[in-house]
Amino acid sequence: MKKILAVITILSTSMVLSQSVEFNVDETVITNHEVTINGKKLNYTAETGMQPVWDDQGKPIAGIQFTYYKAENDKGKNSEEKPLVISFNGGPGSASVWMHLAYTGPRILNISDEGFPVQPYGFKENPHSILDVADIVYVNPVNTGHSRPVLDEKGNFNKKTFFGVNADINYLAEWINTFVSRKDKWLAPKYLIGESYGTTRVSGLANELQNSHWMYINGVILVSPTELGIERDGPIEVANRLPYFAAAAWYHNKLAPELQDKPILDMLEEVENFTIQELIPALTKGGFLDSEKKMKIVEKMSYYSSVDEKVFLQNNLEVPFNTFWKTLKIDDGYTVGRLDSRYLGLDEKEAGTRPDYNSELTSWLHSFTPAINHYIKNELNYKTDLKYNMFGNVYPWDRTQNNNTGKQLRQAMAQNSSMEVLIQSGLFDGATTYFNAKYTMWHIDESGKMKDRLHFKTYESGHMMYLRKEDLKNANDDIREFIKNSLPQDNTPIKY
Repeated sequence: MKKILAVITILSTSMVLSQSVEFNVDETVITNHEVTINGKKLNYTAETGMQPVWDDQGKPIAGIQFTYYKAENDKGKNSEEKPLVISFNGGPGSASVWMHLAYTGPRILNISDEGFPVQPYGFKENPHSILDVADIVYVNPVNTGHSRPVLDEKGNFNKKTFFGVNADINYLAEWINTFVSRKDKWLAPKYLIGESYGTTRVSGLANELQNSHWMYINGVILVSPTELGIERDGPIEVANRLPYFAAAAWYHNKLAPELQDKPILDMLEEVENFTIQELIPALTKGGFLDSEKKMKIVEKMSYYSSVDEKVFLQNNLEVPFNTFWKTLKIDDGYTVGRLDSRYLGLDEKEAGTRPDYNSELTSWLHSFTPAINHYIKNELNYKTDLKYNMFGNVYPWDRTQNNNTGKQLRQAMAQNSSMEVLIQSGLFDGATTYFNAKYTMWHIDESGKMKDRLHFKTYESGHMMYLRKEDLKNANDDIREFIKNSLPQDNTPIKY
């Protein structure tokens, strides 16, 4: 990891207070580096620091920390025309650290091939980064990472400006507009990528940027997507759990031999067909389901999940996720993770209705936290006394206004005939399950007129599929190919 130069660029001298720590709302540091991607050496700059959020009177109300990677262009190409990927994580109080330091960026965590912590902590080159095809900016919304609001003389700020489904989209769209203008990227094809709640964020941003800022987006990448406001209550929500149960049980070798012997996608196709064709209609009848039919359904649910038939009957066929995570490997003495069920936990008691903790999250924080703090200070040369918030306080989060981001994304696609959407999902993710992600895709545009512009990829890992070495390569290759394929041909009209 070669660092040639460090330049501090101070764009403003406005100092503000946040949690008794002074910071500059408009200050960046630029460093030079190199990385080898797919066997080719690439020189790039990394700019990190703060860019303000402005109020209606032009006064700064927050400093948003970002890191912007800009690769040296091939000869004959203009930097202002190179694709730009704008990256968000979720939470909604989560920093951008996850995809930044483990997925698409030029540096990734020093972890095992399956994504578990190793020591010494740290980071290394990412040979699969998408920096060869796009510039990337990782954005930390207010109170995540080092981003902070500007406090008034009483130490307060207006939470409603930042914390809510629509407020979040509105101020971040304004911030993106400023960023694109400052970096002279108006001519560049633009892509939004979000993970988890970040998929809610970027789905809304695609529409907001087009309709309030007249900034048209070439593609949106949804990593482990949420429901995006698309309803699935009742029988649909319950039935949609079963394919995930089957995937996790398959991973832990808990299914019958004839199912274990199948490739996982072949096995899941069988489970999905049962879910759609038999389970949903049966659950729709509720307590009026014929008893003989009910037992046949229960037998199949148990067969595909390894959950005892008695447990399904005791729960009126609605086995909670917590029960599944608690009991799948109870005979082996372990719980399984929520966001990635490959990870194991150790409870104090085998009794109970839920695991004591999220085993996958503790593992991830174990490796991410020291790495990102060291990386920003020593590799990116950004010095601050502000704590890096892996998870920040963004509550109360305003959910009183309906989350219509799935339909907002559809509207943005309808208005922009060249916009494409890629969905990426881990088979062992129990929080935003792959089958729910597929259901979301099916219902973004119920007319079916844009289904050829919606693309779906799965990986044999969990919520952060890129932590597994094989999927790090595959998932980045899928994004790289998505970007290349979604770029309109030069001088070709964009129209229906």
